[in-house]
Amino acid sequence: MTDSETTYSQNGIMDIRPIRTETDYKAALAEIERLFDAASNTPDGDRLEMLIALVEAYEAQYYPIPAPEPVEAFKYYVESRRLSL
Repeated sequence: MTDSETTYSQNGIMDIRPIRTETDYKAALAEIERLFDAASNTPDGDRLEMLIALVEAYEAQYYPIPAPEPVEAFKYYVESRRLSL
């Protein structure tokens, strides 16, 4: 079990650990894929939600997406809607 895996203790409380390494990150992504269709408000659904939150935090720190330049954002907006200037 990696540090990022979420388990339940005997009393049903989630044991949550942060994603600290690339290996943890990849394991969390694989677990998210496995749980992708889990129903809400179930142990698997709760686990999925927590893993997604952990992955989002990890990605924000290690894989940030820079904001686009304003002109490039405008060009994309116009082109994606097939508008003309």
